[in-house]
Amino acid sequence: MKHIQNTQELIQWVEGKNKSFLLLYKSEGSLQSQCALDNLGKAMNSDTSAALVAADVTFVRDIHGQFGIDSIPTLVEFNRGKFFRTIKGCHESSFYKNLFQGNHAVLQQTQTAQEKPQKNVAVYSTPTCSWCNTLKSYLKDHQIRFSDIDVSRDAKAAEEMVKRSGQQGVPQTTINSEVIVGFDKARIDRLLGIQSK
Repeated sequence: MKHIQNTQELIQWVEGKNKSFLLLYKSEGSLQSQCALDNLGKAMNSDTSAALVAADVTFVRDIHGQFGIDSIPTLVEFNRGKFFRTIKGCHESSFYKNLFQGNHAVLQQTQTAQEKPQKNVAVYSTPTCSWCNTLKSYLKDHQIRFSDIDVSRDAKAAEEMVKRSGQQGVPQTTINSEVIVGFDKARIDRLLGIQSK
């Protein structure tokens, strides 16, 4: 994925393209940014015709102000070189693939979900943990975007998880700075504003 260094470079890059995208992200300390980068990368692998560049707001400071962007990650869409819309947060790779291909039905669901500000949610899990899968399904059912961190593959993340909660068991969820060990549905509902039926 090509990286843009400033607004001038962006303007030159979008010029003459029917549809193009810019991901604004933060390289350090943002799980949502990493999630967006990973999932956009997967979508790009299956649709290599998509015109996509990225800018790390840690170093590139003049772009997000141009479009009134105040949260990261945000995907900016351009049509024929002109600003069209922004899509905030991290989404599944299938969402990005549909977006690149012009499938707008998927966007309407997202715009409804974006009316509420998204909290930074990360789920620490392992592939063999059944409660982890239950928790992730629950979040997906309620259109909560989250980073899925497999602690069986990422020793550093496992270490951070234990340091944060003092416990090794999974699932563990962080919602902004709150840590939840296990699938504590009532607490998750309260922190995320989920109305249980």
